[in-house]
Amino acid sequence: MKVIRYSNAFKMQAVREVEAGEICAEAVQRKYGMKGKGTVIRWVRQLGSGKYGKVIRVEKADEVNEAARLRSQLRRAKEALADAHMELALEKAFLLVACERMDQTVEGFKKKHAGRPRTRQFKPTRK
Repeated sequence: MKVIRYSNAFKMQAVREVEAGEICAEAVQRKYGMKGKGTVIRWVRQLGSGKYGKVIRVEKADEVNEAARLRSQLRRAKEALADAHMELALEKAFLLVACERMDQTVEGFKKKHAGRPRTRQFKPTRK
């Protein structure tokens, strides 16, 4: 595979042709037989005056911090899910220990108590 290096003068010539508006970036690539698909447009963005290929995003006032708000919301949802998984793991471990102390299997306990309302929520004590 041949690596082709272009001089800064050549790059600037290609950028000038595109910015003049007479020819598009793809046409410049074809004109000079360049293989890279995004090479010229990348040069225009890096070396050009900024009038071509610049992306301007217009946002309403309520959209400005939308991405940050959504990232924060996602982080809180992930934390809540992790907490729920931890609670479930603790409940399973507690049920296993309780069943062992009652000399009963977990499956047997579940069959015996299926459909019954819970009498109280287990709240671990903190030390």
